Amino acid sequence: MKKIYRTYSLAILVDFLFLLAIWQGGALYLSLPVFPSPVQVGRNLVEVFFPLIAIHAEWSLWRIGCGLFLSVLVGVPLGIAMGYSARVNRFLSPLVYFAYPVPKIALLPIVMLAFGVGETAKILLIFLILLFQIIVTLRDAVRGIPSETFYPLYSLGAPFAFVFREILWPASLPKFLTAMRVAMATAISVLFFTETFGTQYGMGYFIMDAWLRVNYLEMYSGMVVLSLMGLFLFGFLDVMERLLCRWQK
Repeated sequence: MKKIYRTYSLAILVDFLFLLAIWQGGALYLSLPVFPSPVQVGRNLVEVFFPLIAIHAEWSLWRIGCGLFLSVLVGVPLGIAMGYSARVNRFLSPLVYFAYPVPKIALLPIVMLAFGVGETAKILLIFLILLFQIIVTLRDAVRGIPSETFYPLYSLGAPFAFVFREILWPASLPKFLTAMRVAMATAISVLFFTETFGTQYGMGYFIMDAWLRVNYLEMYSGMVVLSLMGLFLFGFLDVMERLLCRWQK
């Protein structure tokens, strides 16, 4: 665990310094108020994080966490059931294929009309973005397991719970985490958009409010915090993969 932490921390530090160098060079070259230097943004971030930004970050993380929890709760059983049972797959596949390609941001007006502009609509959109990615990925992962793998367990009369624990979940876990990474980026982007409606809390609201007030330092500070939130979420998934999928190099 300590080795994983040190390796990941070193990679983050190198990438961070590289991005800071590019940002500083761009700020010096442009010399515009709309493009402040990282030093100016860093100072502002230290000043306003706890008084202003922290509560917005907490609300955004809470919405992402709720959407993630619900999507895993619903998507994992459905995806594994579709991959394990051809009958279930034939029944649910048309519905999944019909709903999956629809851009979830296009559902925003419908969701808001149906559930209002409160927390339910925001969490529901994140849930829908993550759900279908999880279902399709897990279904394909389970279907990719050779049928011969199950024969010894079937011959011994193993219950489904044992098959799930020993074969289905370990075989599909790496692809499940990959699907979470892909869907998480979209979820954060959509969350930013939804937080500009019907709320006074969230990173989307904070950044847009700073932009409308022409406060570029606060706007960039909010963007840095939003990026750090994404770094935290993706880093968490990476660490989980290294801990839970030790057989992978």
